[in-house]
Amino acid sequence: MAAAPTFSNTNQCFRVPCTLSPSNKLPWIRPIPGVCLYRSFTPIRRYRCAQTRYVASSLTENLGRLKRNLGNATSMNYWVVRDYYRLVESVNSLEPRIKSLSNEQLKAKTEEFRGRLARGETLADIQAEAFAVVREAAKRTLGMRHFDVQIIGGAVLHDGSIAEMKTGEGKTLVSTLAAYLNALTGEGVHVVTVNDYLAQRDAEWMGRVHRYLGLSVGLIQRGMKAKERKTNYRCDITYTNNSELGFDYLRDNLASNSDQLVMRWPKPFHFSIVDEVDSVLIDEGRNPLLISGEANENAARYPVAAKVAELLIKDIHYKVELKDNSVELTEEGIALAEMALETGDLWDENDPWARFVMNALKAKEFYKRDVQYIVRNGKALIINELTGRVEEKRRWSEGIHQAVEAKEGVKIQADSVVVAQITYQSLFKLYPKLSGMTGTAKTEEKEFLKMFQMPVIAIPTNLPNIRIDLPIQAFATARGKWEHVRQEVEYMFSQGRPVLVGTTSVENSEYLSELLKEWGIPHNVLNARSKYAAREAEIIAQAGRKYAITISTNMAGRGTDIILGGNPKILAREIIEDSVLLYLTNETSPDEVDAKEFSQKVLSKIKVGPSSLALLAKASLMAKYVGKSEGKSWTRGKAKSLITESVEMSQATDPTKLQELVNEQSEMYPLGPAIALAYLSVLEDCEAHCLHEGYEVKRLGGLHVIGTSLHESRRIDNQLRGRAGRQGDPGSTRFMVSLQDEMFQKFNFDTEWAVKLITRITNDEDIPIEGDTIVKQLLALQINAEKYFFGIRKSLVEFDEVLEVQRKHVYDLRQLMLTGDNESCSHHIFQYMQAVVDEIVLGNADPHKRPRFWSLDRLLKEFRAISGNLLGDSIDGITEEAMLRSLEELHDASSIHLEELHLTYLPKPPNAFRGIRRKNSSLRRWLDICSDDLTGSGRHRNAVNLLRKFLGDYLIASYLNVVQESGYDDGYIKEIERAVLLKTLDCFWRDHLINMNRLSSAVNVRSFAHRNPLEEYKIDGCRFFISMLSATRRLTIESLLQYWSSPMESQELFLS
Repeated sequence: MAAAPTFSNTNQCFRVPCTLSPSNKLPWIRPIPGVCLYRSFTPIRRYRCAQTRYVASSLTENLGRLKRNLGNATSMNYWVVRDYYRLVESVNSLEPRIKSLSNEQLKAKTEEFRGRLARGETLADIQAEAFAVVREAAKRTLGMRHFDVQIIGGAVLHDGSIAEMKTGEGKTLVSTLAAYLNALTGEGVHVVTVNDYLAQRDAEWMGRVHRYLGLSVGLIQRGMKAKERKTNYRCDITYTNNSELGFDYLRDNLASNSDQLVMRWPKPFHFSIVDEVDSVLIDEGRNPLLISGEANENAARYPVAAKVAELLIKDIHYKVELKDNSVELTEEGIALAEMALETGDLWDENDPWARFVMNALKAKEFYKRDVQYIVRNGKALIINELTGRVEEKRRWSEGIHQAVEAKEGVKIQADSVVVAQITYQSLFKLYPKLSGMTGTAKTEEKEFLKMFQMPVIAIPTNLPNIRIDLPIQAFATARGKWEHVRQEVEYMFSQGRPVLVGTTSVENSEYLSELLKEWGIPHNVLNARSKYAAREAEIIAQAGRKYAITISTNMAGRGTDIILGGNPKILAREIIEDSVLLYLTNETSPDEVDAKEFSQKVLSKIKVGPSSLALLAKASLMAKYVGKSEGKSWTRGKAKSLITESVEMSQATDPTKLQELVNEQSEMYPLGPAIALAYLSVLEDCEAHCLHEGYEVKRLGGLHVIGTSLHESRRIDNQLRGRAGRQGDPGSTRFMVSLQDEMFQKFNFDTEWAVKLITRITNDEDIPIEGDTIVKQLLALQINAEKYFFGIRKSLVEFDEVLEVQRKHVYDLRQLMLTGDNESCSHHIFQYMQAVVDEIVLGNADPHKRPRFWSLDRLLKEFRAISGNLLGDSIDGITEEAMLRSLEELHDASSIHLEELHLTYLPKPPNAFRGIRRKNSSLRRWLDICSDDLTGSGRHRNAVNLLRKFLGDYLIASYLNVVQESGYDDGYIKEIERAVLLKTLDCFWRDHLINMNRLSSAVNVRSFAHRNPLEEYKIDGCRFFISMLSATRRLTIESLLQYWSSPMESQELFLS
């Protein structure tokens, strides 16, 4: 199989002397073994060189295979997997017995398992039999039987580990094993994917297995109402995507009443299987989930700052650090910006411009159009760098998005303030049991172990992997790289092999597309632009066909395997749509692409048999009549939905039954059954065609993958490589990198030496170099990048752990208020009242000094300020002199009667503590006061504690009296208490999040004073949180007392 492209000149390998670069410290001080450059030579010498290279590659391959086998036998992973084969043997031994069961008997196994668990058995006791049941159910419903290695994958997931399975090995099917087993407990299982499409696909596809076995299956999608979400979260197994799960959790913790909760409270998390776990927990780990509210920032500042940023020149007015996306103004830059803005100080608190200018510079340097975002319909929309998809609902925080909008001249949306936030790491740590699956996680195993205590187990492939990974080619210039990519694509196209080219941005994908168009090479493009994204399923379905050329921005998270020869199901659906849609609707897709016909003209036509043609004609005729009768009033979306429903009907209904439906409803135009019958027939033709074409593609060498840049992680590159060679298919990969690529610039990798070297030797800087030494140096650079970003993620996790503890306290309190009974709510209010009194007393009374030295005057002023009009005239009897005399007398007293506790010269508290429950509550408060350490030690400690108890009783008893006299029923009173507490807590928590975000930025400056930023963040964050709780308690009590002092005036304030 020829893997290298044909060039205008024939080629030869020869060794090249290299010099040491002082900046990168590479040890190239002598000719490099294994580094090749290309040069012309004669046919005879080409044959000899090829023969030599063939023998050398065979020896290298045999030695590599021996090394891998020895490495496997000595690795921990090898022995862990070997141990799982005992479970496989148990499952296989049960298979004949399970296979002999009828459908009813097989379905009854679910209730049998639940009964056994209720009687005390564990999941481990029923694991083997449950797996055997799921295997048989999948065989009957999907026609798919779990391979032995998939049984191992299911066991790894059940054990709370990460199963690394190569692309095409059936991760989706594997998840059914662990999901079913853990759903038997009735506590709920979440299967988390990376997008809505995959969640819906898996819920419909794999959900058939679970529904067959009697489990309920739920699906969470964007746009669902709260009632739908609540129903779906109550199911045994719920399919969702990571962002919907996170936002549902945050929204539940912003709910104002229990009816708004959608998750399974009080225990919303039990067991989760995270698909593409590395993408969710590592790649997305740096981006917290935020729910924002609008702030009243002046939007007019952003366009002005954008104009100033255009005046400033890089390296003169500001310095750029690509590695951490930071900018720093120079003295010249500050002076020019202040002159342009007519301000004396960019950091003036009354007229702050610094933040706006810095954000404008970041938007200018780091946020590139068609790379980080695209502009569509007057909006700047973020492109997910991992999936290549547009995320319409997501916005950058801290004013960055507004700066990008100002740069592009589109409408600037209001600034936002954080209302709730959580990182994916913190979210998934809430699960008592967490597992994941992916094709690439072994390179990040240490991080998973350290952060989540989840080992990564590499599952063996069902068939040997025969993919050929060709050496990386490094180019001095981007021009040379793209030209060689074009040549390699052209060479593979001439052979008929399908090619997948991975690019890192929309800009690069469209540049290569134009280059291929110039040479007349038909191809498909898949990137974030809507005209391409709308055809994603179709493009991927075609990507494995003969002569198919596909350019994709990023294949991570696409969720669909590239099948050699084509995907028959999607191709059959396309044929149905082409035959039916034009009769049902006049609408044309706004995203139709002219390139569609250009890319398909070289693909072999699918031959549809006579029976399929007849059924297609019948379905088209019915569609014509339906469209005519309704005046083609259908939208394109409605017409496509009908086809989707018909395809699902074809999978769930027997063909004989479909034919009966067509015959029974002949007078009513049974369009759905007719389309379903046509789809089944066309599908058979497509399967035959794809099978035959797949054999041809395999004979040619399979899918060839070209990577056009190294990513910051080897794992992302491995994801792209994994698209070739699925399930034992042949395939090959080649990475071509330019020394002008962003990664080299971002990490200050000196590449000038390479450009000069190649030019000096060959007079052509566009010639590639390749070899073991090049690969080692590039891998070393990637490993350094991985370490750098691991450090960032580790720091974020450590900082977030501080907020995580605080968040848990606040959210637990909210859920207690929402889901707890009325008694727990009242108890909490009384605790708040006592805590507020304690703060007043302890702030003005010193147990080491006699009461005459206490600040009793200030103490009484603060107490009156808190109680307001609630105490009425009774508080007038509490004077400084009377309190002092009472406290002095208490000091000399030998005993005190707690049930009638009052200070001698002060008025008695109202008699509100009637009944066992209230008396017990009062006694518990006294015991808490005596046992806490708030008062500290001192001769007058008892006097301080008695004053705390007296004033606490006085405030609580007065409150209970006023509430009772109001005449409102108990339910209404508790609703008022709940509403006031939650609104106050939410208000202060929102301000606390803003303060903590500012603090996380501010503490980094303290490192210049040799202080640990993390420790500083912990100390100040704890201080902020204590202050927030204190303020929350005080405002809650003040608001409640104000409300009951004049309930009619306050009603609208608290219940609006």
